[in-house]
Amino acid sequence: MTFGHVLVVGAGQMGAGIAQVVAASGRRVSLHDAAAGATDRALDGMRTSLTKLAAKGGADPDAVLARVTPVEDLVSADLMVEAVVEDLDVKRAIFRRADELLPPEAILASNTSSIPIASLAAVTERPDRVIGMHFFNPVPVLPLVEVIRAPETSDETAQAVVELARELGKTPAEARDFPGFVSNRILMPFINEAAYALQDGVAEADAIDTIAKLGFAHPLGPLALADLIGLDTCVAIMEVLHEGLGDDKYAPCPLFREHVAAGRLGRKSGRGFYDYENPGVGPVGSDPG
Repeated sequence: MTFGHVLVVGAGQMGAGIAQVVAASGRRVSLHDAAAGATDRALDGMRTSLTKLAAKGGADPDAVLARVTPVEDLVSADLMVEAVVEDLDVKRAIFRRADELLPPEAILASNTSSIPIASLAAVTERPDRVIGMHFFNPVPVLPLVEVIRAPETSDETAQAVVELARELGKTPAEARDFPGFVSNRILMPFINEAAYALQDGVAEADAIDTIAKLGFAHPLGPLALADLIGLDTCVAIMEVLHEGLGDDKYAPCPLFREHVAAGRLGRKSGRGFYDYENPGVGPVGSDPG
């Protein structure tokens, strides 16, 4: 099974990164996002990323971007990779439409970080060709792709997606279809506990992150990582885990909810656990007000 043409749905940080690595592999990419200006912003971000990579011996930015075409609606392709907001209803609507528009042999993949793949496969007539393909941020840099098989995903589909991940220069790791899969089932409680430590006044944000980085040899502390992921996305993932696994240990820390309610979503909004608009001010403390 080959994937000469890939449709990426969602042109945010993740979708743009996925489109970039697929195009860099020599494949044709159609990039769709319903939000006005989203694909233009994605192309600008891709050019910046590709220019940095080209300085280190990467592919020519113009050649890669020439293979990416913004589209106003879903189009026929060999593979769809959905990378929209972590909302089950929104994703289901996309999978229903993709099932109608893409050829029967096409594979429908989701970049969801927590939502069970079976819940997306259920709204299609091709559950054997639905799979999770969870990339990690920043997509052009991080090597992992978590490949999630739903109960009805065929061996052929799984093998094709694993091989594609390798062709994109990634390392695929297969997981079964549980809420949060492997990565976020482990990561989110770690991040959540760091938020509780901040809320309880155990230490300031920079101290918590320094302890994690130096003590656990992590490249980024849990609070800075939450800011990179997006605090709203973290809350959405934890709510899926909490509901799907029925364990209160996955419930989001109240400080997470307070920051999200205040619009402090992390890097994308300029403030989260840290202040990115005024970096000299220092980290945002436990008071989100």
